[in-house]
Amino acid sequence: MSSIHSVTPTFDEQVPFAAIKERIVQAMCAASLGAVLLFGAGFASMETLHNAAHDSRHSAGFPCH
Repeated sequence: MSSIHSVTPTFDEQVPFAAIKERIVQAMCAASLGAVLLFGAGFASMETLHNAAHDSRHSAGFPCH
Protein backbone atom coordinates (compact mmCIF):
# COMPACT_ATOMS: atom_id res chain seq x y z
CA MET A 1 0.00 0.00 0.00
CA SER A 2 1.31 3.40 -0.88
CA SER A 3 0.50 6.45 1.12
CA ILE A 4 0.24 9.96 -0.27
CA HIS A 5 1.53 12.69 1.97
CA SER A 6 0.11 16.12 1.43
CA VAL A 7 2.41 19.04 1.81
CA THR A 8 0.85 21.88 3.71
CA PRO A 9 2.56 25.24 3.70
CA THR A 10 3.60 26.62 7.01
CA PHE A 11 3.11 30.29 7.68
CA ASP A 12 5.48 30.36 10.62
CA GLU A 13 8.41 31.48 8.50
CA GLN A 14 9.37 35.13 8.66
CA VAL A 15 9.77 37.06 5.42
CA PRO A 16 13.17 38.72 5.40
CA PHE A 17 13.14 42.52 5.54
CA ALA A 18 15.30 42.67 2.41
CA ALA A 19 12.57 40.91 0.39
CA ILE A 20 9.94 43.36 1.61
CA LYS A 21 12.23 46.30 0.89
CA GLU A 22 12.90 44.97 -2.61
CA ARG A 23 9.17 44.70 -3.34
CA ILE A 24 8.59 48.24 -2.09
CA VAL A 25 11.40 49.55 -4.31
CA GLN A 26 9.98 47.71 -7.33
CA ALA A 27 6.49 49.07 -6.65
CA MET A 28 7.83 52.62 -6.31
CA CYS A 29 9.78 52.30 -9.57
CA ALA A 30 6.68 51.02 -11.38
CA ALA A 31 4.55 53.83 -9.94
CA SER A 32 7.16 56.42 -10.95
CA LEU A 33 7.34 55.07 -14.49
CA GLY A 34 3.55 55.10 -14.72
CA ALA A 35 3.39 58.71 -13.50
CA VAL A 36 6.05 59.80 -16.02
CA LEU A 37 4.16 58.11 -18.86
CA LEU A 38 0.81 59.52 -17.76
CA PHE A 39 1.99 63.09 -17.32
CA GLY A 40 4.24 62.88 -20.38
CA ALA A 41 1.25 61.91 -22.51
CA GLY A 42 -0.92 64.50 -20.79
CA PHE A 43 1.39 67.41 -21.58
CA ALA A 44 2.55 66.30 -25.03
CA SER A 45 1.08 67.84 -28.15
CA MET A 46 -1.52 65.84 -30.07
CA GLU A 47 0.71 65.65 -33.13
CA THR A 48 3.52 64.10 -31.09
CA LEU A 49 1.16 61.51 -29.57
CA HIS A 50 -0.35 60.70 -32.97
CA ASN A 51 3.07 60.17 -34.52
CA ALA A 52 4.18 57.95 -31.62
CA ALA A 53 1.01 55.83 -31.85
CA HIS A 54 1.27 55.72 -35.63
CA ASP A 55 4.88 54.49 -35.54
CA SER A 56 4.03 51.94 -32.83
CA ARG A 57 1.17 50.50 -34.88
CA HIS A 58 3.37 50.13 -37.96
CA SER A 59 6.21 48.54 -36.01
CA ALA A 60 3.76 46.01 -34.53
CA GLY A 61 2.45 45.17 -37.99
CA PHE A 62 -0.99 46.77 -37.70
CA PRO A 63 -2.16 48.88 -40.62
CA CYS A 64 -3.69 52.21 -39.72
CA HIS A 65 -4.48 53.78 -43.09
